[in-house]
Amino acid sequence: MNTGTNDMNSTLKVSKRDGSLEPLDLDKIHKVVEWAAEGLDHVSVSEVELRAHLQFFDGIQTSEIHETLIKSAADLISEDAPDYQYLAARLNIFHLRKKAYGRFEPPALFEHVSRMVEDERYDRHLLEDYTREEFEAMDAFIDHSRDMNFSYAAVKQLEGKYLVQNRVSGKVYESAQFLYVLIAACLFASYDKERRLDYVKRFYDAVSTFKLSLPTPIMAGVRTPTRQFSSCVLIEAGDSLDSINATAGAIVKYVSQRAGIGINGGRIRALGSPIRGGEAYHTGCIPFYKHFQTAVKSCSQGGVRGGAATLFYPIWHYEVENLLVLKNNRGVEENRVRHLDYGVQINKLMYERMIKNGSITLFSPSDVPGLYDAFFEDQELFEQLYVKYEADESIRKKVMKAVDLFSMMMQERASTGRIYIQNVDHCNTHSPFNPKKAPVRQSNLCLEIALPTKPLKEINDPDGEIALCTLAAFNLGKVENLDELEELSDLIVRALDSLLSYQDYPVPAAQRASLARRTLGVGVINYAYYLAKNGVKYSDGSANGLTHRAFEAIQYWLLKASNNLAKEQGACDAFSDTTYAQGLLPIDTYKKDVDKFCSEPLHYDWETLRKDILEHGLRNSTLTALMPSETSSQISNATNGIEPPRGYISVKQSKDGILKQVVPDFENLKENYELLWKIPGNQGYLELVGIMQKFVDQAISANTNYDPSRFPGGKVPMQQLLKDLLTAYRNGVKTLYYHNTRDGMEDPQKEAAEDDCAGGACKI
Repeated sequence: MNTGTNDMNSTLKVSKRDGSLEPLDLDKIHKVVEWAAEGLDHVSVSEVELRAHLQFFDGIQTSEIHETLIKSAADLISEDAPDYQYLAARLNIFHLRKKAYGRFEPPALFEHVSRMVEDERYDRHLLEDYTREEFEAMDAFIDHSRDMNFSYAAVKQLEGKYLVQNRVSGKVYESAQFLYVLIAACLFASYDKERRLDYVKRFYDAVSTFKLSLPTPIMAGVRTPTRQFSSCVLIEAGDSLDSINATAGAIVKYVSQRAGIGINGGRIRALGSPIRGGEAYHTGCIPFYKHFQTAVKSCSQGGVRGGAATLFYPIWHYEVENLLVLKNNRGVEENRVRHLDYGVQINKLMYERMIKNGSITLFSPSDVPGLYDAFFEDQELFEQLYVKYEADESIRKKVMKAVDLFSMMMQERASTGRIYIQNVDHCNTHSPFNPKKAPVRQSNLCLEIALPTKPLKEINDPDGEIALCTLAAFNLGKVENLDELEELSDLIVRALDSLLSYQDYPVPAAQRASLARRTLGVGVINYAYYLAKNGVKYSDGSANGLTHRAFEAIQYWLLKASNNLAKEQGACDAFSDTTYAQGLLPIDTYKKDVDKFCSEPLHYDWETLRKDILEHGLRNSTLTALMPSETSSQISNATNGIEPPRGYISVKQSKDGILKQVVPDFENLKENYELLWKIPGNQGYLELVGIMQKFVDQAISANTNYDPSRFPGGKVPMQQLLKDLLTAYRNGVKTLYYHNTRDGMEDPQKEAAEDDCAGGACKI
């Protein structure tokens, strides 16, 4: 270490918490950094200290010294020295524990919980449900050393979003292992005393070793007095003022409690439609979409994240030309609603019109009785009605060339990145719900939820239905053998199912639907690492068989777990609304085009499972959904969801600053990773998504990615965009999420990632 710097720093004074000053103790600092560096490769204690010392000043506070050391280590994270991400993390853990407890060693669990309940930061039911002896038993199996397995990005996300804290002062009150064990304790509190500590321990082990990944609402909320943990909320607006206002009211309630919102605005009649028999004419969709936008942006979700929503409408809506450009930067405020994202709903007939170079006729849903409902419930009836209304000269309509309309849609998707696609026929024909009883009419903010909804007539409407989905994910990178999914499925289904009964419901329509349908959405993180570890790629078909085997196992074991839970606790009340109740399984209804590029056979005993489901039912109407998982993948030091990484080191922007994260096992597997912009096109990826969709009973947050430099003139041809859209449809893909375009100016390792689903909520 530089002696001149040493001499200079020895004259500096440190400001203690009580305001007193004492000389800077370099030896103390050195011991902390040496402790953090133990067992790590290619890290230099002196380099971290030197960088930090240059920023010390007279009167510096002890907390500022810690923060300077953390930042100095974090700045050194690189491909040559990836272990600095653990050095920075350990320094940060040390700092957080000192802030939370005044010392490094955490207190006894019972003392900690008692104090936190008294301060009204933890749910008092923890002390009512568990005895002191049970807390002592939990304390015995908590492994606080697991804090040392976090990467720097993970610790910053924990600090910024998950740990219980005062968000005004920044005071933190807990560390990660308490967070994990108390989530487990809350979720299994209703189990009988003979079994529940066993479940608490096994669930704690699974989440604290990153085999299971939990979403933001659960991580931030379970154990606190705020009991709303569903990640995704789907709200459908009817075509009346009362319904529209009830929708806006429900949005406010759920945005304020950490949920991401899907809004179905497709029923609202078009501009110029008659009201009250012609007494007035309708102002159209845009003023009401603005009303929804105001509701979404009215709350900041308790400082955890900002509100966000995606609004859905059919491609054949009379106002579609104006709706498609709502996010566009051109135009004026009066004709734009830029702070929502949009999902355009399409079905086979619309695609056929485009392929055959035909026309699409635009209608106001209010002018064509039965058409809007048939769009989701019955594809044959929809086509009959559509053709009938096209021929009816008394009905107001517009006619557009289908290719022009699709091109306009894809142009807006390309320019904003945020015009999403929902194939409503796939959402209802390859669905866990019988479309005649419970049609799926929308998705959510991140386009992986596909659940039934009904418009609210007013906020307490007994007949309305708001859909909620509670999420989690398997970490495929931690799965060595697919048979491990049996126990992990049992744990996650039991935990999430308990959550449905444990949480509160701000709107009655959400409570009735949730407790009747008991919908879950378990996805995956670390898929890119899983492929790299197995030596296969996104682009060349080599991952198709592996992916088929993995997702077959996921869906099979989750169904098995829900069936076993139904044997214990009974099937969900609305089980008869599912296709499972008809004896159908995902393997019966998937798009058979998948068989053209994946010939992998089935490996599990689906026929026995079919019989068991028919006999005992399922506890949960849905079990799988593949979400983006931006934040929770960082907690597990995993790659996002099913996406390829953009670089070996991703540099992610969050409200906590720039976070560097290195891909798992980088030093051994560098050559095996297929980076996003090295993949030649979307074909291989869309095949893999089609294979996943064969088994996934809800939908998938699937992205399309384009590097303009690969195309003549540096411009992606419309023909390519439409081809990929059709490929996704033919592969049975239900939804498409982001359209990513590579910016030639960007650092290929820089990932300016969206923070939590466009500032919203259902990344897990």
